[in-house]
Amino acid sequence: MRKILVINGPNLNLLGKREVDVYGSSSLEEINQKLCTTFPKVEFSFHQSNNESEITSIIHTLDSYDGMIINPGALSHYSLKLMDAMRSFDSFIIEVHLSNIFKRDDFRHTMLTAKAAHMVICGSGADVYETAVSALIKKKEKQ
Repeated sequence: MRKILVINGPNLNLLGKREVDVYGSSSLEEINQKLCTTFPKVEFSFHQSNNESEITSIIHTLDSYDGMIINPGALSHYSLKLMDAMRSFDSFIIEVHLSNIFKRDDFRHTMLTAKAAHMVICGSGADVYETAVSALIKKKEKQ
């Protein structure tokens, strides 16, 4: 069985309520449930926090995963701490963003955490998570 760590950063607990025109109408719980339904053979570990230190600690303490999908939210633009924590993770990392960050504010175009990811997927709404899981499964099959 594949094990995938899914981490969501600040404000992603408000998906479906906050800026629906940018992030879509699906809640984080709905996204997580859809992943479980779409990929029944995958064991997911879902985490969401608005606290940078908590997210860092999760990455430091959880191991034995085939990969990580992370949506760091705003932390992606400035968090050296999170980037370094991601670099300590001993498996494939895919960073996701629901919106196309390159069509948004200029400050969003810089993503420090992306330097620690093996792949970045953005701009297709909640589907970025499914695309990321599919990519992790394909990567694992090639190994």
